[in-house]
Amino acid sequence: MGIILKLFLSCLMFMASVMGKRQLHIGRRLVDETWYDAHATFYGDMTGAATMKGACGYGDLFKQGYGLETTALSTALFNNGLTCGACFEIQCVDDPQWCIAGAGTVIVTATNFCPPNYSKPSGNWCNPPLKHFDLSMPMFTKIAQEQAGIIPVKYRRVLCSKKGGVQFQINGNPYSIMVLLYNVGGAGDVTGVKIKGSGTDWLPMSRNWGVNWQVGTKLTGQSLSFQVTVSDGKMVEFDDVVPSDWQFGQVFDGKQNF
Repeated sequence: MGIILKLFLSCLMFMASVMGKRQLHIGRRLVDETWYDAHATFYGDMTGAATMKGACGYGDLFKQGYGLETTALSTALFNNGLTCGACFEIQCVDDPQWCIAGAGTVIVTATNFCPPNYSKPSGNWCNPPLKHFDLSMPMFTKIAQEQAGIIPVKYRRVLCSKKGGVQFQINGNPYSIMVLLYNVGGAGDVTGVKIKGSGTDWLPMSRNWGVNWQVGTKLTGQSLSFQVTVSDGKMVEFDDVVPSDWQFGQVFDGKQNF
C-alpha cells in the first residue's frame, strides 16, 4: 500500500505542476501569467464621481458592483470596447520616489476609455501604441503617491471575481431590444450573446457599443433566456431569467456567473 500511495501522490504532484504552467490558473485567478509594461495616471477625485458611466456603457458603478476598483484604458488596450469588463492586476514599479513601498497590487475592471489626443506634441499617454491605465484616484493612491501624476507599472490579465449573478438590463424599444450586461465574472469581457424568447429559437445578438448588445426582433410579452460567452471561450446559459411581463429599464439577475 505504501508504494501505491507514493505513486498516487507523485501523480497528483505532476498534474499540479502541469496545471500550474497553464495560461489559465484558477488558483491565482490568472488569465495570463505574463507581466507587461505600461504607465498609469488617475482621473477624478477620491469620490469616484468622474468614473461613473463612460465609454463601456455602464451606469452607476457602485450599484452595478464595480465601485471604485475601475480603470479607463488607452486605445491599445481598449480594443474598440472589446476589453470592457476585463480585469487587470497592476503594480507600481521602478520609481522608488513615487511608488508606495510594500503596496502590492490593485485589481481593477475596465469600465471606460482614455481617448487619444493628437493635438499635443508630448504627454499623450493614451495615444496608440502606448498601453496606459487611467485609474480611479482611490486605486492610484493605493500604489503610488498622488503627486506622482504618472507612474510606470506592470500589469497582467486576471479573472474577475464578482459577487452574485450576471445582471441583464433590458433597454431599447419593442422592435430593437438592447441588453446591458454587467457584473460578469471569469474572463469578464463578453465576446458573444444569444437571446431566446419563449416563442423563438436562439437568436444571435450584435454588439452595439461597449457592453450593450442588441437584436432586431420583437420579443415583448415573452420570457427571455441568454447564452453569454466570454473571451476565454466559456459559455453560460441563463434560462428564463427574464419573465414574460418584463418592462424596458428593468434589471434581472442571472443568478449564476462565470
